[in-house]
Amino acid sequence: MVIPFILLVFAFNYIPLFGWIYAFYDYKPGIPLSQTEFVGLKFFKWAIEEKEDLLRVLTNTLALSFLSILASPLSVIFAILLNELRSKKFQKLVQTLTTLPNFISWIIVYSLAFFMFSSGGLVNEVLMRLGWIDEPTTVMGNAAATWWFQTAITIWKSLGWGAIIYLAAIAGIDQELYDAAKVDGAGRFQRIMAITVPGIMPTFFVLLLLNVASVLSNGASGFEQNFVFYNSLVADRIEALDYYVYRVGITTGEISFGTAIGIAKSLISILLLFLMNALSKKVRGHSVF
Repeated sequence: MVIPFILLVFAFNYIPLFGWIYAFYDYKPGIPLSQTEFVGLKFFKWAIEEKEDLLRVLTNTLALSFLSILASPLSVIFAILLNELRSKKFQKLVQTLTTLPNFISWIIVYSLAFFMFSSGGLVNEVLMRLGWIDEPTTVMGNAAATWWFQTAITIWKSLGWGAIIYLAAIAGIDQELYDAAKVDGAGRFQRIMAITVPGIMPTFFVLLLLNVASVLSNGASGFEQNFVFYNSLVADRIEALDYYVYRVGITTGEISFGTAIGIAKSLISILLLFLMNALSKKVRGHSVF
């Protein structure tokens, strides 16, 4: 049963690694690779020379990723609050409504955000009618608010979906522990802190380590979010590493240079994963793999 999924992973994640060879050639579209000049590490050196652009892009990438990581406990808190709801029907309703945004494409998310927060959007219309502002403003074109706005969008889209994992972890906790705590006179909050939180911490740490290892991929949202929300007003604050690779490699046509940056990103991400795995083993006594 698992063979089709292994084949899909192999086809879309391992076969494309053959394309890494383009980073070592001065490749031009339309010219066979056999007739292309071999340049070795030229484009990796070029990436170091273009340090101003890369520093800006890395700053955006790390800022957006670490803001998402800082917001990751919200899924834990939300899952605990959902689990504590007495009405199961209401719990399922809230869980369904908060999970749905995960399945909405980023194109539709952008359309909704534009409808709500553009200069002529619903929020500005309401605020102006209430007399709270005199002129329309837009966070989508405000460079200073870009990181916070994009993080808020990410939280809205992923909060319910992230809570599902923690709800599954809570369901795996032995219910006899809760019964024993009740007998000992523990209140609701005490049971949460003494049983629920420790019970889901291993799951939280595993996901946290994976998120840290993927900081260069800009967290969960990745390229799609940057692509749809990118505009000239916020370009310097929203352009993350994946979008930079796309812009350089596809839009500008520097395929070899874009491939070199992509290789460097992949190798650093792998290194971060192993470092975080070693740190987890040293601090917690358990490793991810």
